[in-house]
Amino acid sequence: MRAVLLSIGRRVRRFPSVSATVGVGLVALIMTAAGLGEVARIGVTVFVIGIAALQLWQMVRQFRGGHWGLDVLSVLAIASTVAVGEYWAALVVALMITGGGALESYASARARSQMDALMQRTPRVAHRVDDSGTVSDIEVDAVMVGDVLLVKPGEMVPVDGELIDGPAEFDQSSITGESLPVELTTGATAPSGSVNGDRAIRLRAVSIAGDSQYQLIVALVADAASTKARFVRIADRVSIPFTGVALGLAALGWALSGDPVRAAEVLVAATPCPLLIAAPVAFVAGMGNAARNGVIIKSGDSLEALAHPRTVTFDKTGTLTGGAPRVERIDPVAGTTVAQVLSLAAGAEALSPHVLARAVVDAAAEAGIAGDDLTEVREQPGAGVLADRAGEAVRVGKPAFVLDGRQDPFPLLPLGDTAIAVSLAGIIIGRIVLRDQIRPEARGVVAGLRALGVPRIAMLTGDAERTAFHVAEQLGIDEVHADLLPADKVRIVAAAPERPVVMVGDGVNDAPVLAAADVGVAMGARGATAASESADVVILLDNLDRLDVAIAIARRTMRIATQSIWIGIGLSLALMLAATTGVVPAIVGALAQEVIDVVTILNGLRAMRNPR
Repeated sequence: MRAVLLSIGRRVRRFPSVSATVGVGLVALIMTAAGLGEVARIGVTVFVIGIAALQLWQMVRQFRGGHWGLDVLSVLAIASTVAVGEYWAALVVALMITGGGALESYASARARSQMDALMQRTPRVAHRVDDSGTVSDIEVDAVMVGDVLLVKPGEMVPVDGELIDGPAEFDQSSITGESLPVELTTGATAPSGSVNGDRAIRLRAVSIAGDSQYQLIVALVADAASTKARFVRIADRVSIPFTGVALGLAALGWALSGDPVRAAEVLVAATPCPLLIAAPVAFVAGMGNAARNGVIIKSGDSLEALAHPRTVTFDKTGTLTGGAPRVERIDPVAGTTVAQVLSLAAGAEALSPHVLARAVVDAAAEAGIAGDDLTEVREQPGAGVLADRAGEAVRVGKPAFVLDGRQDPFPLLPLGDTAIAVSLAGIIIGRIVLRDQIRPEARGVVAGLRALGVPRIAMLTGDAERTAFHVAEQLGIDEVHADLLPADKVRIVAAAPERPVVMVGDGVNDAPVLAAADVGVAMGARGATAASESADVVILLDNLDRLDVAIAIARRTMRIATQSIWIGIGLSLALMLAATTGVVPAIVGALAQEVIDVVTILNGLRAMRNPR
């Protein structure tokens, strides 16, 4: 019994306006039964006028902000029912207004459950092991890079860490969606959010909590959950004509009957809670469904644009390809060794986040070659790196950037290969040839986009034209823009004639064009990048087919939101027409509108399910 009372108390505190409305109704019923009907009428009338005044104040504030809504019908419904003495109907309308917010809150909580569950699982405590082997519990935010941490069986890895006690199995389903355990060996990185297997392990922190994989995912989810998107724009498009029709039918009912009560009955039937609730519930449900499928959609505006893209553009490396290129060979010029070329390139690329740079650095490490000690290292985005070695200029990057107008001494590369050229003191000393494999799912994704009706699909890449066309031909992409700098990508996306434009990319160089697109989609599975921060949509799994899934979810969500609104409009119009003839008393119309609320909410919650 106590638990029931506590539960009721929590709901009263959570929805005070609803509780007050119900309380006033119960007191009025008791007073009426006790022969105090006039006092009950006065009390209910004063209360509902207060509700109408609050609604009117909110309506004025919205109007000042440039937003015309449907609240005017709610205010008119209360005012008209009070004016004709239908105070019980006025109370039901007040309950509809206050209860609409409660219903939306409940439905949104259900729809947001996937996001909430993700945030609630965030690690908060880490077990730090000191030099003596003593284990102490600390806040996750207190973990420093280099700390040795103990992760007990079944616990979540608190921060990204290098495994000390390998091999070990981890459940990474919360961050990758992969249901099968993943085995990691000593030295491998276990991302935060992974769940340890059946034995305790130690790892060395390689990131602080704020920069770790799971916390970054949670931050993206929290940002999406807190965004107050313009969910009601769909309803706004019909608000003025709907209001006009409702007022016209109210006037018609009054004119036909000569009774102002008829107008009040029509206005009660027109109370537009379904239009105000339907779209937000569907949008939140769709965003929660996308999160469950490994895609974070940061706002309702992004979801709406993602539902009907007219142009989809892709970066190549890391997006259409696997993003883990490997050095195939090194071509030194005469008089230069492979080691000299590789050490100079590794020294220049040591701090670059680009995937090709990482491949060069990894190749040098595998060969046991240390990078040269360079100074004045500075990166030219989309081109390469400039540096200095003992007074001699160093250039490492795209052949065109390194050659700087001089003739290329090397033969053409085979299709599919990419080269990084290296020069010292203005003289080419060699090139590093890399190869990246096309993602196995990429062709299916392009075909899926065409099946979804996307008319224009293009590739935007900084790679050489021959390599870009070779990849595009294999994937069925017929529009290619190659040898681009980041600014060139932005220009092409901004000038795209068919919109909305969706840009899919990965890496720091893609951040500007992702921000410039109508919808920027970042492949964020490998951790935090500027791309994820500037994108509107982040794919958490290292799998490009999530793009088709995200578009399908967005499309279904928009369809359900629109459908819910038209269901509400249709049922409300039918109810108004019936009220015009006088067959629907005011209180019956108000109760019928409550039923319409529930119907539209339940329909909106269908967006929680995956599209077929």
